[in-house]
Amino acid sequence: MAFASKSPWVIHYDGSSCNGCDIEVLATLCPGFDGERFGVVNTGNPKHADIFLVTGSVNEQNIGVVREIYDQMVEPKVVVACGICACSGGIFHDCYNVIGGVDKAIPVDVYAPGCAVRPEALIDAIVKGVAVLDEKSKALKESKKRGE
Repeated sequence: MAFASKSPWVIHYDGSSCNGCDIEVLATLCPGFDGERFGVVNTGNPKHADIFLVTGSVNEQNIGVVREIYDQMVEPKVVVACGICACSGGIFHDCYNVIGGVDKAIPVDVYAPGCAVRPEALIDAIVKGVAVLDEKSKALKESKKRGE
């Protein structure tokens, strides 16, 4: 595990979900499933976050908020789409204002499908996100060495 991923901080945003996935995200970070054993800390400030957990689909009202949170995060950063709604729009994909999954607004690194997504799947997604964070951190260091 690289230095950048020893204690990844996550920020969670509920796009427009039924709150089933939100409950599972919180359960994942609580002592029952103990997401903190991987050093994961939940934060409310995008400038402190390394991993962006998004639940719910993207719609006309929240697409700007999702992009703004993503833009405020410092590189390297990882996005995890939590639940089938965040992955593809889910059961809401036919709604008049739903654009689709989170990947319609920002680049997604890890998908954690499920309705509602299980805490075990979220832990796996966060661990994969940490690996992606390591890769992005190495690439960022290399680009800085080359002077890009």
